[in-house]
Amino acid sequence: MLKNIKLIILDLDGTIVDAYDAIIDSFNYMMKKLHLPSIKPSIIRRAVGWGDRMLLSPFISEKILNKALRIYRPHHKISLLDKSHLLPGARNSLKYLKEKGYELAVASNRPSEFSKILIKHLKIDKFFDYVLCADQVKNGKPDPEIINKLMKIFSVSSKQTVYIGDMIVDIQAAKAAQVKSIAVLTGSSTRKEIENQKPDYIFKDITFIRKAL
Repeated sequence: MLKNIKLIILDLDGTIVDAYDAIIDSFNYMMKKLHLPSIKPSIIRRAVGWGDRMLLSPFISEKILNKALRIYRPHHKISLLDKSHLLPGARNSLKYLKEKGYELAVASNRPSEFSKILIKHLKIDKFFDYVLCADQVKNGKPDPEIINKLMKIFSVSSKQTVYIGDMIVDIQAAKAAQVKSIAVLTGSSTRKEIENQKPDYIFKDITFIRKAL
């Protein structure tokens, strides 16, 4: 059991939210508009987690990347409202953590505009004390800057903080910030990839965090 934790920082996509269908929908809409072949959903899913520019860049030439983003982003604003949902047990888990008195924050590589749309649409904004995204810091995950900044905002130490995510970049960021890490198996990284990073806990999904706190 983790003791003396005051701040719980969570990733969004693949941790508490399933927006993969929305991402895939917007991604292949963008590809169609650019007269490029569609990409398999399984391949797109594996590319999620680094922010939308990094999502598109392996498939789009640098020369037209900004154009691709101008197509992807407006479509994604709409697609998020139609094709995203909370992962099973996420709402009750957030409610449980809030009732236990923890400060809750989001640290996501997703752009802040889309993170806030998602959080408000899914009606989980009341649970979070702060939302911080990669476009609000110099370096996104796996750099620890986003976690370090949140610890400073909440005036807590690394020993009082835990980070929960679904990808190896989440675990790497937590380790670099010297905070405890909890990995869930509901996102883009495989169990083997997560095991190789040696987080403090690995759980099937977010509902099992009660075992650690």
